[in-house]
Amino acid sequence: MTVYQLPTEQAVFARWLAELAGRIPPGGGWYGVFAERDPDGLRACFDGTEILPWDVVESLLQDAGEPAEGPLALRGRTLYAAATGAHDRRHGGAEALIERRELMERERRYAEARARELGDRLRATPAPPPEETVRLEHDLAWTRDDHARATSRLTDLTSRLRRLEQHDGTTAGPEPARAPAPAPAWAPPPAPAPDPVPPKAKRRPRGARYAWLEGGDEGQGPVVAPVPASVPSAGGAAPRGARFGVAAAPDREPGAVPDPDAAAEAARAAANAVYALQRLRAQGRSGDAHALLCEALNGPPDRLPALAGELHRAGLGADWSILLWEAASLPPGHLAAVAGALADAGRAADCEQLLRQGVARPVEELAGACDALRAEGHHREAHALLTAFVRVRAPEDAARLASEDPRGLVPLLLDAARAVSAARERDLLHALRVAGLAGG
Repeated sequence: MTVYQLPTEQAVFARWLAELAGRIPPGGGWYGVFAERDPDGLRACFDGTEILPWDVVESLLQDAGEPAEGPLALRGRTLYAAATGAHDRRHGGAEALIERRELMERERRYAEARARELGDRLRATPAPPPEETVRLEHDLAWTRDDHARATSRLTDLTSRLRRLEQHDGTTAGPEPARAPAPAPAWAPPPAPAPDPVPPKAKRRPRGARYAWLEGGDEGQGPVVAPVPASVPSAGGAAPRGARFGVAAAPDREPGAVPDPDAAAEAARAAANAVYALQRLRAQGRSGDAHALLCEALNGPPDRLPALAGELHRAGLGADWSILLWEAASLPPGHLAAVAGALADAGRAADCEQLLRQGVARPVEELAGACDALRAEGHHREAHALLTAFVRVRAPEDAARLASEDPRGLVPLLLDAARAVSAARERDLLHALRVAGLAGG
């Protein structure tokens, strides 16, 4: 039997991936989505026998709240370059890269054609009914995401082939024709709701975001170890997901006494939503199921805790985590309202997960979310948001956040940094002094 010895560079990158996965908060992230959707492929990447595409690595960095240009990400890029170099130099590596690049080119062309088709249907006269419009817009967002990923990987694969040619004199082959990406009307979502796969099925999922392996479609490797309890992992003709900037629901009044009738209505709405979600999942209509989750975020935030409970009772905890992931991209006021509703309902872990996932947003939006939380009397949640922020963002980012409201945010940020570590407090104080926001 031939024993394959893993190159050192691949083993080191695999250990870095394991370190990154260990930083993902329990119950969060793309890691869970991919583990559910393609466990064999993910296991191969974490074992080091395959290389996880860098766009997926960036998604895991986001799960962990790590800045894209932070020290961990920069170290990962260096290790990724070394690992791909070692991986590509093995026997047959050039042919495998060319084959994979051709696959990505097919995926790109398919997504491009599909995007045109969906766009034409949206612009058709007469216009499609509202329910069909929502579904088409949702499908178009995912298709654009597939196109963006395929285009990104084409660039990466071409660079790897050129590097291999320079190193080994390999012929990289003709570069696929590259058409410009369709200009998106909105930002594509970072993660799809996974299509349900029958328990005994072993088919490889379709789409650029899952095209990791060089082998065939039937994965027989070990399944990825279970991820934390849950997983992640965004008016008119505008798309309806949270990350698309839907209008915020009316603000809750601080200290409002729960209304028994409202609680009963929330329970009924949650039961109806879960029933509909189960039917959609059973029919394989994952796009419609995801749209239903996004619709739930458009309703009163006080109904979400009931929905969380109902989803967990039905064994759909992953859908709740996807909903939380979407909620992290809500407009600041609505984000604060959802966090406050979860905190008031005793779902502190969910509230903290939501706030951790939201710290990658622009500092202007985070300042608004913090103000909204404090205005509603949720000072503990505002502190949790700022603590997560100073833990994962650079001190210079914290100084920029403080500049949005120096009198209100400087002491709160220093208090949050102090809760992280004395070193983080010193770094923040230095950044504040440089920015002229603290005394010498």
